[in-house]
Amino acid sequence: MKRYISAYFEDEENLLRATKELRAKDVSIQDVLTPFPVHGLDTALGYKRSNLPTVAFICGAIGLAIAFGFQTWAFTVDYPLFIGGKPHFSIPSFIPITFELTVLFAAFGMAIAFFIRSKLGPGANNIIHDERSTNDRFVIIVDLDEAGNQDAIVKSILEKEEALNIQVKEIES
Repeated sequence: MKRYISAYFEDEENLLRATKELRAKDVSIQDVLTPFPVHGLDTALGYKRSNLPTVAFICGAIGLAIAFGFQTWAFTVDYPLFIGGKPHFSIPSFIPITFELTVLFAAFGMAIAFFIRSKLGPGANNIIHDERSTNDRFVIIVDLDEAGNQDAIVKSILEKEEALNIQVKEIES
């Protein structure tokens, strides 16, 4: 059985202060759920910068190479046609399709990387802690197994920051 504490907030400032205090006490926060992005929460949780832009660049470069390479092969080797006196290898005519495939590969690469990294997609078994967390509630989840014997400290910090509903829950791992 895995034990955790979930606390609900109505104000993002209280959530941010509680997060900073818990991190200062070396309490491991499993997750924070918010209905909208909270400025400064990622640094308060100690998250590193995402590698998603790197994935986008690499996938975009692959798309660019494939588009340009395919068009070059198709118009110069496989099926060369004389169209309006243009040369077979006419780079300006390749630009629109090259741009479109660059964007397409970058978008699909980022989406796939995001789903893999977030462990989302088909077969994902996600726990819904509170349905209002997508509407107007802020939820902080602290794993008690990793927190050690700090249950009282965690509860006191959450109560001090005006958490509405502090619950200790158990799930099967």
